[in-house]
Amino acid sequence: MSNEYVVDVRNVSHVYSNNIVALNNVNLKIRRGEFLAIIGHNGSGKTTLAKHINGLLKPTAGEVIVHGMDTRRHSVAEIARKVGYVFQNPDHQICMKTVYDELAFGPRNLGYPEEEVRRIVDDMLALFNLDKYRDAHPFLLSKADRLRIALCSVLTMKPETLIVDEPTTGQDMRQSYEVMEILKRLNIEGKTVIFITHNMRLVAEYAKRSAIMNNGRILMDGPTAEVFNNFEALSLAQLKPPQVTILASKLVDRFKESRVLNVDDFLRILRSF
Repeated sequence: MSNEYVVDVRNVSHVYSNNIVALNNVNLKIRRGEFLAIIGHNGSGKTTLAKHINGLLKPTAGEVIVHGMDTRRHSVAEIARKVGYVFQNPDHQICMKTVYDELAFGPRNLGYPEEEVRRIVDDMLALFNLDKYRDAHPFLLSKADRLRIALCSVLTMKPETLIVDEPTTGQDMRQSYEVMEILKRLNIEGKTVIFITHNMRLVAEYAKRSAIMNNGRILMDGPTAEVFNNFEALSLAQLKPPQVTILASKLVDRFKESRVLNVDDFLRILRSF
């Protein structure tokens, strides 16, 4: 992971037109190559913050610098070359009549030669096991498949930073892990990955860093093991850590010191006794 900050949110507040304060003096720095989860209950400000990172929303106060661009002075299209955003509801971004054309839409607009577009789309269809739907209308497919199509369509533009809002919505457990494994692979390859989720188990297993949001503020930000062992902060945000973390906290001091996040952590410590 690099020491370069690709996202720098500085004293950002956001007030919607109905006078709802969605963000209240938020500060957040994200380094290139991080794998960050933004967690919190509904209405805590997670999605509003994410939409500031890709320029869909502009701060009422403060500033957001993304890959060296001040989002107040650059268009969403300019920022999209560096930051990909996958909506929680894939229907908000799917716009073409076939899966192939949906995935080709981004690189075509970026001016890629058609041969390169075809190669990129073929690679994405294979990666997400969607080749059988190449000529299908996206809206005739399941929500789980539409989410994958939306993710693919963003990845075809080769963003350096990827934001995914609820990446496992509509997926069963197997599909959820498949999506998270793809995000993990992209992170290993160097992409900065930011995901919003209510699934604390997936946060524990994949996110290297987590930020808890509550009432438009960042309540806690740090390594996921530290965040999930701060039960007071989690309670304030109406979140529960994985059951194995709770169990370990009730046992001997050795568990508490080891910051148990998942079953593998738990078993590793048991074997050390």
